[in-house]
Parts: sequence; structure tokens; C-alpha cells
Amino acid sequence: MSVPAQSTAQPLAGRRILVTRATAQAGRLTSLLQEQGAEVIEVPVIEIQPPKSYKPLDRALLGIGSYRWLILTSVNGVEALFARMAACNIAPSKLARLDICAIGPATRAALQSQGLPVAVMPRRYVAEAVVAELRDKVSRQRVLLVRATAARDVIPEQLRAAGAKVDVVEAYETTLPAGAGARLHAELDPTKRPDAITFTSSSTVRHLVEIIGGPASAQLSLRGICLASIGPVTSNTLREMGLQPSVEAEEYTMAGLVTALSGFFAVR
Repeated sequence: MSVPAQSTAQPLAGRRILVTRATAQAGRLTSLLQEQGAEVIEVPVIEIQPPKSYKPLDRALLGIGSYRWLILTSVNGVEALFARMAACNIAPSKLARLDICAIGPATRAALQSQGLPVAVMPRRYVAEAVVAELRDKVSRQRVLLVRATAARDVIPEQLRAAGAKVDVVEAYETTLPAGAGARLHAELDPTKRPDAITFTSSSTVRHLVEIIGGPASAQLSLRGICLASIGPVTSNTLREMGLQPSVEAEEYTMAGLVTALSGFFAVR
């Protein structure tokens, strides 16, 4: 693959970057990449869908007054939570008396846009850091964790071990979008392969590998492409699939991911 000329102002000039985020959330990452000169190809490999049942979430919302803490681990969770509250005619002010923990700045901003203060946001935007912040604060208290289907159980398991009573409710699930396979295979054609692929969650890794045909096929198909991970959890999922992340963001945000990619290509 030939190396394009780069400018100091635009370290991604001439680079083709494939973004795998869901359509509704790809805009921010795409814009940041384009500001650095990248040609961006959006091929969403996840789609946000309602959970199979809203009953657990509805039950928790109807009894929201019994909780002391609310934990949200994604913007998707915030949006799904407030959409369901609106459908159930529950005012956002019902959450105002809770102490709220957001996993990172995007999740915090989504909560603040609803007029809710965030009591805790860890310095590292991963589940383990949430536990470290809350472990000494939640003993004998009721905690509501709103998250995706099939998410990791680090938070509920470790907070229960710390003495909290944790209820986990699923507000949404990630599925494979229709047509994603054909679009992805077209972009991986040898004549126009991307220089890099961004992964912003473990789901984007698993779905992309599934589309390609499994870990062995992915290892062959993605050889020579920079695999850019938003953080350690996503990087670990890549490694589980036999794929080595080329780049890992130091700050686990869209801006951090773009900064890491820019640094990677600035010396190539």
C-alpha cells in the first residue's frame, strides 16, 4: 500500500478510515476524522434496537424512589432510558434525588442535557473504574444499572460483593444491520481496502468478525489494516478474536481515538 503525502495540519490526509459505529452515532467520529483530512467510509456493523422486553426496566422505573444510585454506561443507555420514561409518562425529575454515575464524558453530557447532575464519573472510562469509584459508597444501598443486553457483569458482580443491592435492567440491545455484510465486503476489496478501521465497542468487533466469517477469516481479511480501538476493553475483544490492535486511545472517547490514529499515521 502506497503511503500518501501528509500535512502537519492534517495528519490523516489521504487516509481511508472505515467507521463501524451505529448510523445514529457515527457523525461525531466521522466529523473529527474529516477535520484531520481523512476520507471516511461509514459501514455500521451495529444497530440499536429495543430489548426483547421492557418489563424489567418499567418495573424499575415505577419503583425508582427506592434506589439511591443510578449507573449509566453509554449514551445509548441514557437515550433509551429517557425514551422509555417518556413512553411511561414518568418525568425526568423523578431521577433528580438519585446519585448518578456516568461512565464517561459523553454519557455525562447526555444526562446533563436532560437537566440531571452527575455525582460520579471515573477518570478512566471503563467498568472497573466505575467499581473503584463506587465500591466504598454503595454498601447496603440499592443501585440501578441501566445497560445493553449481554454487557459485561463487572459492575454488578463487584458492587454486590461490596454490599450493594444491584438491579440490572436492559434498555437496549445491539444487532447486526441489514446489508452490513455486503457493504463491508465491498470496502474490503483489495483494490480499495481502508487504511484503518475504528472499533468503539466490543460489539463492533464481534459483529465485524461475524460478518467476515469468524476469527480465522478476519485475521486474513484485515491483515495490513490499522485496527484502532477506543480503549482496553475493546482491545481485549480484538485480541480474543486473534486480532492485534494497532492503536488504542489513551482517552477513551471519540476525540481520543482520533488523536491516537493521527499520531499513528503521522510517523508513517
